[in-house]
Amino acid sequence: MFEEHLARLRKVNLERKIRDRESPQGPRIVIHGKEYVQFASNDYLGLAADPSLVNKAAEAMTRFGFGAGASRLLCGGSSLHGELEKKMASFKGTESALVFNSGYSANVGAIQALGTADTVLFSDELNHASIIDGCRLSRSATIVYRHKDTADLEACLKKKPSSRKIVITDAVFSMDGDIAPIPDIVRLCRAYGAYLYVDEAHATGVIGKGRGVFPHFSLGPEPWIIQMGTFSKALGSFGGFVAGTAETIEWAVNTARSLIFSTALPACVIAASLAALELVESDSQRIDRLWRNREKLARGLTAAGFDISGSETPIIPLRTGSIENTLRVAGYLREQGIFAPAIRPPAVRESRIRITVTAAHTDEDIERLLEAVKKI
Repeated sequence: MFEEHLARLRKVNLERKIRDRESPQGPRIVIHGKEYVQFASNDYLGLAADPSLVNKAAEAMTRFGFGAGASRLLCGGSSLHGELEKKMASFKGTESALVFNSGYSANVGAIQALGTADTVLFSDELNHASIIDGCRLSRSATIVYRHKDTADLEACLKKKPSSRKIVITDAVFSMDGDIAPIPDIVRLCRAYGAYLYVDEAHATGVIGKGRGVFPHFSLGPEPWIIQMGTFSKALGSFGGFVAGTAETIEWAVNTARSLIFSTALPACVIAASLAALELVESDSQRIDRLWRNREKLARGLTAAGFDISGSETPIIPLRTGSIENTLRVAGYLREQGIFAPAIRPPAVRESRIRITVTAAHTDEDIERLLEAVKKI
């Protein structure tokens, strides 16, 4: 039924294959029996296999069992779910927070819930696919503004003077590693009476001493700002969250379809997220190490003549010029024992190798990558 469509993908080198690992997540992984130094995960702080998360998850599994058995609204949650939500609200400086089953379901559910027939959404053109899908599922008109272009955003806001407005942006853009101009966006939201919805999936645990994009810019929370994020990246666990006013969260509980109609996350997953959050709050050394590694790699790539395209974070794209070049480079790196796969359309407009460095990488890991890319 899909053979013709698959053939077209193969013809233009856009067919994808799943490569599952046979090892824990970390700076070294095993795929099909071969070990790689990997620069592809979003496990920025190296917490995914940390013993403290594993042990807390095991304790919770012993206490609560494994499966949740029902949605949150039908007793699928545990007492740990509410505890995590209180801690996340405190962490983000908001009145309340709500756990979702993934970052994707958080965006799809929350944006769908926030959007109404008289709402206009203003979305950065490079926002994550889950934001795009959330906008599509809402009942709201959506205006896409040019990437990080606040002059274009202001022009768009001026066109809708009487509508209920929500500006939506990633904090850290997942494919380019750049940071949204949040201070300017906050200023525009104040001036035009707009709400602000920020996806901090790649910011939480990474920038602002781990607390996200608002502390990064020395900004505090506001009642008209909604923060979304994940536990599955720097926090090494799984799931998503939305944080905001108590009223916003109560509305999401009552209207977010991805929450209402999903079985709750198992308590053991929630316990791992709690352990990760406590580590980020109490230990800044991992974040410091992450940024030392990021600066070392960024300097090395720049010195080798690579354009890292304005990356400001541990996400560092290497532009390669074409789909064919990207596949060739990714293949060469695999031959050298380095896992940094090709990123191709439709995930991005322009193919690239997307490198992510973590706190768990050693100097030797980074030097190995730099030596390999210098030979390309």
